[in-house]
Amino acid sequence: MKRLIIWLTIVFAFILLIICSYSLLASEYVNVEIPLLRINEFGSSFFDKPSPGNWVKEEQIQIYDNRVVILIPNAIISSYANTNSMDSVIDENANGIEIVPQSPDQLQVGDIIAFKPNLDRNELIVHRIIKIGNDESGWYCITKGDNVSNDDGIKIRFDMIKYVTIGVLW
Repeated sequence: MKRLIIWLTIVFAFILLIICSYSLLASEYVNVEIPLLRINEFGSSFFDKPSPGNWVKEEQIQIYDNRVVILIPNAIISSYANTNSMDSVIDENANGIEIVPQSPDQLQVGDIIAFKPNLDRNELIVHRIIKIGNDESGWYCITKGDNVSNDDGIKIRFDMIKYVTIGVLW
């Protein structure tokens, strides 16, 4: 029985070694980065935020020796106030790339949007969508800054959304 357990342990370790080696070699050839996951004392990731949608497809990115070209129709560059609400993803020295979303169907939890909480004021808030729903007035989303403990406390309607962030450059 003891020999069987030792033999199974060796076989399991060998299989695990093959799987890990393949994963590392495969990621080297396809340039896939595997982020380090840090777990907090509650058993979840410190960075447990939903990721934005894939707004920029690989075929839209062209890389040359002296430049990078991203083919995005109607994109604009955005700058940010020093509010710290979206640290460490967005801060005042970041350059954002934004587009105007065409419909609520394009948006998903994890997307970072710029919205006007009060359509009468010229103020934009840039926060991440944490929830999407429908009620008697139609589509809405709930947003929250990544560096803020509470959500924004209001339902954001599609007509309040001015832009969706599709990239951030530092």
